Amino acid sequence: MILQHHHYPSYYITRLQYHNEMVNPMRLIVGLSGASGIIYGIRMLEVLHDLKIETDLVMTGMAEKMVEIETSRSVEQVRDFATRCHDNSDFTSVLASGGYRTMGMVVLPCSMKTLAGIACGFADNLLLRAADCTLKERRPLILVPRETPLNLIQLKNMVTLAESGVTILPAAPGFYHRPETIDDLVDHIVGKTLDVFGVDHHLYHRWRQDF
Repeated sequence: MILQHHHYPSYYITRLQYHNEMVNPMRLIVGLSGASGIIYGIRMLEVLHDLKIETDLVMTGMAEKMVEIETSRSVEQVRDFATRCHDNSDFTSVLASGGYRTMGMVVLPCSMKTLAGIACGFADNLLLRAADCTLKERRPLILVPRETPLNLIQLKNMVTLAESGVTILPAAPGFYHRPETIDDLVDHIVGKTLDVFGVDHHLYHRWRQDF
């Protein structure tokens, strides 16, 4: 996208694109934890699949339960959207290494337990370890909490994470685009998340931008 705004020689573009793909391949780690709002994570996987962006999916046990409770899909159907799926207890996975290069990681929805684990560096499962690696490698990490109200401990954990460079993106959709369905509300949050990663999309109408 950036290259379209500059007039680089074609050979330079080819070398720059090669460099970007080597350093930041079109690959995203998607973590689904056990908070309500699992539909956000499922929709993210759908959109990334359609955009041809590779995904490495890791789900907690409670996230799998939430798929059954909150949707009409099966866990296997959700996994089918991902390029690769990883067992949350498998510390031999490539996600347990910072050497596995990605665009970054998103956890949505992000439970308060998962958020606290990341804030404290308590990487006792693969999702938490992947987030820890994302942080230490200075890659974008986005957490999408869906919890209300929030207590002081939860808020302090979010401050700790924000100070460490994490983007806290609450599942609080806007209404300026006049949503008509629940899908519209979900797409707004998924779209805002993709914005942080610099991924182009058309999931919602931007404020005062009808072009």
